[in-house]
Amino acid sequence: MISPILLFNSCAEKKKRHTTDATNGDKIVGSAQAIIPFFEHWNLILGDGSNVGQATNFEHKDFFYTASDKQGEWVVFKTPNAGNTHGTSNNTRTELAQLKKWSPMTDAKMNATLKVMNVSSTGDARVASTHSVVVGQIHSADGHENEPLKIFYKKFPGHTKGSVFWNYEINTAGDDNSKRWDYSYPIWGYDMSVVGADENTYPPEPVDGIALGEQFSYEVEIKDGMMYLKFTSEGHETKTFTKNLISSEYAKRSDIPKQTQQLFFPIGQDGVERDSAYTKEGLFFKLGTYNQTNGKDPKVNKVWCSGAETHGGDIQKQYADGNYAEVWFKTASIEISENAYSNAGYFEANDGLSKKTVYPHEVIPFMDKFKILLGNGTTVDDLTEFEHKDFFYTAIDGTRRWVVYKTPNLGVTSKNSSNTRTELHEKREWTPEQGGKLTGTCKVMQVSTSGDARVAASYSVVVGQIHSGEGHENEPLKIFYKKFPGHTKGSVFWNYEINTAGDDNSGRWDFSTAVWGHDMSVVGTDKNDNPVEPSDGIELGEEFSFEINVYDGIMYLTFKSDGHETRKFVKNLVASEYVNKSDLPEQTKKLFVPIGRDGTERPTAYKGELGYFKQGAYNQTNGKSPETNKVWSAGAETYGGDIAKQYANGSYAEVWFREATVGTGTPPE
Repeated sequence: MISPILLFNSCAEKKKRHTTDATNGDKIVGSAQAIIPFFEHWNLILGDGSNVGQATNFEHKDFFYTASDKQGEWVVFKTPNAGNTHGTSNNTRTELAQLKKWSPMTDAKMNATLKVMNVSSTGDARVASTHSVVVGQIHSADGHENEPLKIFYKKFPGHTKGSVFWNYEINTAGDDNSKRWDYSYPIWGYDMSVVGADENTYPPEPVDGIALGEQFSYEVEIKDGMMYLKFTSEGHETKTFTKNLISSEYAKRSDIPKQTQQLFFPIGQDGVERDSAYTKEGLFFKLGTYNQTNGKDPKVNKVWCSGAETHGGDIQKQYADGNYAEVWFKTASIEISENAYSNAGYFEANDGLSKKTVYPHEVIPFMDKFKILLGNGTTVDDLTEFEHKDFFYTAIDGTRRWVVYKTPNLGVTSKNSSNTRTELHEKREWTPEQGGKLTGTCKVMQVSTSGDARVAASYSVVVGQIHSGEGHENEPLKIFYKKFPGHTKGSVFWNYEINTAGDDNSGRWDFSTAVWGHDMSVVGTDKNDNPVEPSDGIELGEEFSFEINVYDGIMYLTFKSDGHETRKFVKNLVASEYVNKSDLPEQTKKLFVPIGRDGTERPTAYKGELGYFKQGAYNQTNGKSPETNKVWSAGAETYGGDIAKQYANGSYAEVWFREATVGTGTPPE
């Protein structure tokens, strides 16, 4: 019985839809407006990112159409795991967005009866949003444009029943919205925080869950600043909830729930909410299919980046093997106050935004103080409105935008180095006595997966430096991240390179100090034998921050990362501790003396020498033979310098920065 009806709808899709017969006003079977007569109140956003306006006389065979079954006629909203999206989101949607917005102090109401027909069949079970879809929302059109309500359906592969839950997203205090978070409430089944133990291990199936194809209804009512929610489904307990939208319960850090601490703190989202929550903001309803499963790498964000199959954005391939979300709506309605007003500003700000280039200088506005050397050897002096898709660009991780620095194991680099870099170079030069300060909040997304475990520099990248511009042009500071293949956690350490006494710089060496994990001297016993994984290390995709403060000749270093001990270090840059051969540390004797590096340092170290900061991705893994140098020659795969092949096979370094500042040194606290 079903197949002929669906075939009828498929054939009818080739004809232009309309809502009523011109002669007698009867509803035409298959018209979305005929099934749910309210589309004049909305704009429709499709899974290709386009805003098609009011869908009163519209269909699209890939995203928005009608279907019939034994239960009646339905409006279908369908969207893939990857396509073009709307605004700044990582996720595709075929979703209605209300044409008017309203104050939480006025009356507003939305009802819907629906059934979820599909959620993505692939994704990482550890990621909270994987295998889920949002079927209804309240969205703010103002301020941070956060979402006081999202209604989710989520079902793990192999389970018959899924969960329905709703999330409240805080309206973050202050101008920085990067620390926003959701609190999740279970309706039937679990809340959002219940995830798998590993990529393909799922929690137990919920006993009271909702199956794919099973109807449920929701009612959202706003009155005098309060949100009232009601959820019903035959055979399930009716659930009701109340939430205050104009007075926050999360205005202090001590108010942050344990669920949030477990789910969002590890990704750096630990903000507090404005006391007045969403007061004075224009809110609007959304309804449809907002797919929460995407192809972004989970190491970017373990709440919102699913690692699902996307077939390179090919929609038909995604639809063919279950990599999409599909929701059918049987009934829906909205009621809003006469005081509701135009929401045009929201659409003007967000239409086409996903295709708009956001330049690195728009994310970190100090780019005018730097030039950059890219991984292909190109130097660019003016970084205003500059990006390069292979090396230097911006990306969104699900919560905020970052500047991406990416460079292969082999490309073209500076005259004195064997290693490629996509790295900022400060234009201002200063002496240690004059001082300077550089800060950065970053996460390393990739280090080379090939190399030689015996070589100290293998599998590492430098994310920040002080470089001398005079004399030997040595480096009083390099901040490293290093992770061996097969390990989950890597090490952060910093190196001091001596300013070698005399004119011969061939005896120079570094001393390495561990921040979290190992220092540079911890290496493998043979090419493929890795040392023990550090217990206190930093994972790929895990944020950490550093501050380099040089004041009156002294370098003060501070390193911070949530869940890790804050580490501080002090180093004198104008008086050496390595003037005599007897001063050489045991680490240096072990690591550098075997390769002929046994020099001593000038008594005044870097005093009086002009230097500058560097920041980005300075790849320390190269293709040089380890037999020539067991500290710096990594023996990694380089594919003859083919950058695309190196990127495709993990032979590169990639570092993301979300915040950074540069300026003069300041007195230490």
